[in-house]
Amino acid sequence: MKKSIIMFYFVLYAICLISTSCRSVSVKSGEIYDLEMEARVDEVFGRFNEETPGAALAVIKDGQVVYKKGYGTAQLEYGAAIGPDTVFHVASVSKQFTAFAILLLAEEGKLSLDDDIREYLPEVGDLGKTITIRHLVHHTSGLRDQWVLLRMAGWRMDDVITTEHILKLVQRQQELNFEPGAEHLYCNTGYTLLAEIVARVSGQSFREWTAEHIFEPLGMTNTHFHDDHEMIVKNRAYSYRPVRDQGYKKAVLSFANVGATSLFTTAEDLAQWLLNFEEKKVGSAGVFEQMHKQGILNNAEEINYAFALNIGEYKGLKTVGHSGSDAGFRSYAARFPQQRFGVVVLSNVSNSNPSGLARQVADIYLADEITEEEPRSRQRRSPETKEQEPITLSEEELAEYAGYYLSEELDTTYRFIVREGQLTALHQRHSDISMRVNGEDEFRGGVLGTVRFTRNKENQIDGFRATSGRVRNLRFDKFIFIEEETTGDSG
Repeated sequence: MKKSIIMFYFVLYAICLISTSCRSVSVKSGEIYDLEMEARVDEVFGRFNEETPGAALAVIKDGQVVYKKGYGTAQLEYGAAIGPDTVFHVASVSKQFTAFAILLLAEEGKLSLDDDIREYLPEVGDLGKTITIRHLVHHTSGLRDQWVLLRMAGWRMDDVITTEHILKLVQRQQELNFEPGAEHLYCNTGYTLLAEIVARVSGQSFREWTAEHIFEPLGMTNTHFHDDHEMIVKNRAYSYRPVRDQGYKKAVLSFANVGATSLFTTAEDLAQWLLNFEEKKVGSAGVFEQMHKQGILNNAEEINYAFALNIGEYKGLKTVGHSGSDAGFRSYAARFPQQRFGVVVLSNVSNSNPSGLARQVADIYLADEITEEEPRSRQRRSPETKEQEPITLSEEELAEYAGYYLSEELDTTYRFIVREGQLTALHQRHSDISMRVNGEDEFRGGVLGTVRFTRNKENQIDGFRATSGRVRNLRFDKFIFIEEETTGDSG
């Protein structure tokens, strides 16, 4: 009888071991695993499989990782599966590490948040107003966004774009979008400059400094700032976008600039970063207090953006996090500090919505702590007005806007022509842009956004101002382009 009991417990123990090894993606927490809860989480990611790109997940509760797993495929060409240790480009989730680096240097007395950035970046032009490090952190500098400027200048986002390219772009800026501190307008340029400040103050590259002072101490062994687009990274995910009736295509990314983006990391490593907000292995209590301080505008209005952390709320619970989006990569890392809960979702396909997936995971783990439902978005009803007929101009009227226009800031030229009764903008690196009439002397189209033509004292068109997203009132001047005559002589 005793032997039978011993044999029963031995078999039961063996079954438990086999079950645990088959579910090696779960991490022991000292408690019995809630298999039903984990199964529900897996259902959230059920759309991803061996024929699709996918996502990596890490869940933190009460100071430890309680679940981590990969779904879908990291490299469709080779069928490599995603795991919690797959390396992703996480786009703007990178920014919180840049802000953290600035705070660590500030605590050492090597810089001040209220320093004029030109103390460290003298090549930035005098734009008439003082821009501080703090302005860069909170996106209140008034600087124009690097990505929008590059597109307007004719760059593609799959070009090789280095920090040097961006710094040259900043040097040419002649005007601000607004007075520093007057508004909050997300600006990637600011975080590229912050990373450059870290490099110049420390005497190391931003990649080297963050590795030594942040990633290595936290055991984030698969994390680095990717400042070399030719560098080989093992176990990395490639980036994809869905194409109707064609499956997926690569969304190529060749960035070699850091600070605003280009952190390469894993769900596992980012979990260690989130845990550091409680454990404080790297960074003092004062640094972490500062990380959560929200920006304040000149009019004393407080914004939701702290040090690359969005302070928000979900179903009555406070949230602290940031999302990221570059090419086909999508990422989200957030904490629910009062519940000691955190979630990381990294994806390599453009239609994945990691923040939505993360919230569904939170719904499962925090079901007993959610105090209210997320309000449904209400469809705005526009007041009844008469339908406005589209504005049309004759070819003779459109011809007034034809010509060559140069932006000294971008060092680029657009040519406007009239084609088939429509004003069209031409650039050597863009597809032709059809410009729609928006109003008097105003058109809209493509990367140029809204174009407002300006006139001189003689009422002649002398240029235009372009406003596109995070770039406002960028000046283009009209000029006469004279082609040199050729004689036909070859020598």
